[in-house]
Amino acid sequence: MYFIYSFALTIGFLILLPRFLWDAARKGKYAAGFWQRFGHLPEFDAEGKPVIWLHAVSVGETNAAKPLVKEILKNFPDYKLVVSTTTKTGQTLAREIFKNEAALVFYFPFDWSFVVRRALEKINPSVVLIMETELWFNFLREARKSEIKIALVNGRLSEKSFKNYKRIRGLVQRALANLDLALMSGASDAERLIELGCAAEKTFVTGNIKFDSETSKSDLTETLRRRFAIDDARPLIVAASTHAPEERWILESYRILRDKFSAENLPRLLIAPRHPERFVEVAELMQNSGFRFARRSALTSESDVNADLILLDSIGELRAVYELAKLVFVGGSLIPHGGQNVLEPAAAKKAIVTGFYTMNFAAIVQEFLRTEAIVQLPQLAENEIPVRLNGIFNELLHEEKRRKRLAENAFAVLQANRGAVEKSIERLTPLFEH
Repeated sequence: MYFIYSFALTIGFLILLPRFLWDAARKGKYAAGFWQRFGHLPEFDAEGKPVIWLHAVSVGETNAAKPLVKEILKNFPDYKLVVSTTTKTGQTLAREIFKNEAALVFYFPFDWSFVVRRALEKINPSVVLIMETELWFNFLREARKSEIKIALVNGRLSEKSFKNYKRIRGLVQRALANLDLALMSGASDAERLIELGCAAEKTFVTGNIKFDSETSKSDLTETLRRRFAIDDARPLIVAASTHAPEERWILESYRILRDKFSAENLPRLLIAPRHPERFVEVAELMQNSGFRFARRSALTSESDVNADLILLDSIGELRAVYELAKLVFVGGSLIPHGGQNVLEPAAAKKAIVTGFYTMNFAAIVQEFLRTEAIVQLPQLAENEIPVRLNGIFNELLHEEKRRKRLAENAFAVLQANRGAVEKSIERLTPLFEH
């Protein structure tokens, strides 16, 4: 079965190889760290200490890992930490936020046994922590052969992923047998994992670490406030982690909003696309909208203070932006993608709006809805979305009491559910002591 998996992986790689080579010529995201992905990792000094290898796929998992890393290094100072990511954006962020904690930040290896062995020999970890649910079958098997302790942390398993894994249940069950621990964020996630074959005695619900996100203010917030002259006269709407074609619908809703405000009080709109490769595409869309437009990545200009539209084409700055918002729309939810993280704007105590499709955060959104901590659109036809979105924006901008109540309720949900990091450390401690 592993041979069939590796063969399929090889075929897939060969098919995608022209894409990798073309991307390499353009220095794009797929070619980033290409040599490292074959297990050729930089030298690092473990100083004779045992090593913890933490794997975080992309930006979301990397941000979520921050409070966990802090507690691990506080509780187990005799270990060295290394961090891997899969995506270029995750790598960029990890290098920034773990620059003082990690002895090495690198790209996760391709999942061929010989590549995995090369990477494991280089890192020589005692413990591997995998954020959320990244099941790389050869990696898990080779780590187990090397007697390395392995744990899933903040594990999530959506209904969609569960159905996909069920198609290869035999292979998944073998992979899960290599785990020492599976610390899941919710009861439904744990139940699905057990149904796939993970031993119940190894599976625990420790809560969602994203509830433990830091809420401290950033100096960057004030830098952005000054640069774009953001104030209450023209309140800021933040459209966060958007996917195509959400930007088009959001801009159309903003165009309708213009008719309900004077020029002096027209709210401003900041759009932060989820994927950096779409920055240029979204910039063109915003520039051709007829509104005054500014880009975060551009040189500071006098026109920044008057821009109606702002494009956040940067990595790792969204949390700082939330502090400036009057209300936040969380993207990936107007389309069947499944939604993005609503906890970060909740931590900033902001009113949150989301679309119908929030399957990726179903339990969290249900709790927010139960406590009146979020506004969720119903399932809509595409031509209905801009009008309904505009209606909600307009209502929340004019109804200060409702907006503040939503924000306070969202923050209260966040506070009530903290403690996942502490529970995770408690479960992980035997692995480190071993």
